[in-house]
Amino acid sequence: MANNTLITGIGEWLVDQALSEPDIIEMFNTVGMRLYAAGVPVARARVIWPTLHPLFQAETILWRRQTGSEFEQFRHASEPGEGFLKSPLHFMAQNNLPILRRNLDGPNKLIDFPVLEELVEQGFTDYLTIATAFDGEDGEVDTNRGGLIVSWSSDRPGGFSEDDIDALQKIQRRFAVACKTAIQSRITGNIVETYLGKQAGRQVLDGAIKRGDGQETQAVVWFSDLRDSTALADTMASEAYFDLLNDYYECTAGSAIRHGGEVLDFIGDAVLAIFPYETDADLPEAVRAATQALRETEASCHKLNTERTENGLRPIRFGVGLNTGKVMFGNIGVAQRLTFSVIGPTVNQVERIEAMTKAVESQSLVTREIAAAEPDRWVSTGMHRLVGLSQEIELFTPKPEEGTQPADAIMLDKDTGARVLN
Repeated sequence: MANNTLITGIGEWLVDQALSEPDIIEMFNTVGMRLYAAGVPVARARVIWPTLHPLFQAETILWRRQTGSEFEQFRHASEPGEGFLKSPLHFMAQNNLPILRRNLDGPNKLIDFPVLEELVEQGFTDYLTIATAFDGEDGEVDTNRGGLIVSWSSDRPGGFSEDDIDALQKIQRRFAVACKTAIQSRITGNIVETYLGKQAGRQVLDGAIKRGDGQETQAVVWFSDLRDSTALADTMASEAYFDLLNDYYECTAGSAIRHGGEVLDFIGDAVLAIFPYETDADLPEAVRAATQALRETEASCHKLNTERTENGLRPIRFGVGLNTGKVMFGNIGVAQRLTFSVIGPTVNQVERIEAMTKAVESQSLVTREIAAAEPDRWVSTGMHRLVGLSQEIELFTPKPEEGTQPADAIMLDKDTGARVLN
């Protein structure tokens, strides 16, 4: 039998959580333990809610009385999986049911979903699922309206009493209020990070929202640009061109992110990314991260172009430039429409360095400061005058790894020793 005084205490605690910044996983774990301590025989519970994330469609927490909480995310799928289609959640959505209960033992036993068979095997006696929408009405929970669904399972003989069910409904509404704060905060973070990047997004959420807000930092700056993009756009179907762009971005921006870089902008078919560092002593580590990303980019490009060629598609060609120095990292634009990016001579130079890859016929070029961190991996292409600069600058291209021949037909120029493209 639920203790009404303790149930009221849980409800008041959840109100306090809603006014703070709760950790939804820890909060759900605490709710389960406090409900059990209040006499509600919960032994297992799962909460699931829709989210806005480029990779994930929904998030869920599974709580067990003996082991605590586990967090999981479900990736986007073109079609619902068989497991979901045979679940109580799908049945509730199809029939617009805000609540579903199934006795798992006794004379009213009803096992009509595969998940219930699993729960019976694990010794559970009762199953209750409640949907709480964030629009103030019980019922279907979807991405647009928001909300959550919680399934509560009991292992007590006889399962939940009517008082237990009343207590669970009361607590779930208060739990949903507290979760709405936490879920909206998670979604905001997802969106900001997706469109601005992790570091820029964090600064914006911390208050760097006005034009001119920002700071000077040191960074290895990456700039890559797709070659023949105008011809490709003019000769390819839109869908095929979008697929090509995304493949190219995965090779370049994807590699930069995986090695700790911050992708700041997609400028048409160009990628601007940085690998920040604080002191000169940290420069070698940032350079290693950037050059490892560059090597992964070349390997990914090799694999991708092999597949594209086998499928009768044009290979992807692009250039990459790396530079290092001070940049201004912050908000630029107009007051009503800002972007968080980097500006300064270092950025201007790296764009011109990438443009030089066409003249030198090399897929990637870096400055002497970059090459100095791993001198055995680079070969000089000589001195070059970049557009807008009065002094010449020495640029370096990667030495080909022994025994490899990338898909872009890398070879050494007989006069300069520079790596060139066929």
